Amino acid sequence: MTAPILAHLRGQNATLADTNAGRATSTSPRQSGRPDLRPARKVPLMRKYNVLSMDEGGDLQTSFHMAPADAFFEAAFSAFARGTALDTAQGPRAIEDLCPGDMIDTIEQGPQPVQWIGSMQIVPGAPISDPALARLTRIMAGSFGVHRPMTDVVAGPGARILQRPTHLRDLASAGPVFAPIRNAVDGMSVFEVTPPAPVTVYHLCLPQHATIKASGLEFESFHPGQGIERIMGQHMLTLFLSLFPHIDAPSDFGPLCRARVATDDPGAARSHVA
Repeated sequence: MTAPILAHLRGQNATLADTNAGRATSTSPRQSGRPDLRPARKVPLMRKYNVLSMDEGGDLQTSFHMAPADAFFEAAFSAFARGTALDTAQGPRAIEDLCPGDMIDTIEQGPQPVQWIGSMQIVPGAPISDPALARLTRIMAGSFGVHRPMTDVVAGPGARILQRPTHLRDLASAGPVFAPIRNAVDGMSVFEVTPPAPVTVYHLCLPQHATIKASGLEFESFHPGQGIERIMGQHMLTLFLSLFPHIDAPSDFGPLCRARVATDDPGAARSHVA
């Protein structure tokens, strides 16, 4: 599904290039004596994404995709750095050792099977749309209490951690929410780092959005959020969904198990891990 969409986009770029070339012949700055003030067409940055999934027969399949290198796409592939241990039915296991079908412990539903694992590389110095997408967050052992986390955890820019924002702490009915990991940065025990060498980062999908644990800290499994079909064009939505072989429509991701806060939430910068 990805190849026809990219071919379509390339065809559009080629047609636009031919059209611009034709215009330049008749109204070039050299002929008209006027500077060409038309803005250059911005070509989106692209990157390779790796997907590990299971086909209908239960066999593992690996696929590679080229898609935009922006925050929305990368969030699906960049929650946990290589080496992060997640709680599973067989005990803690490194994210890179997991496969679709393995059982992950969740707070809401108990053990759930992994359906999809996505990965990508963060490469220092590579062209990027937002410098924040090239940074990792290191959480030192014991940052949020005894064994929270049990060992240092390195999270990627796509990670969301379970927190209770300061401005909601006095509301008895307000439960913890998922917030971007960068909201927990304090510069002392939780801080951002730029890796000196390429680092592989991962994320995973479960049958339902859920809270999972990494070294004693609560993170979320991947979910793109509600209503993505209203904020993405049809071609981009089709390209995004093609990264998830088990998903046919946005509704297949199901509901969010908990609320989320964005970076611009009034209490986001003063959040406390639940």
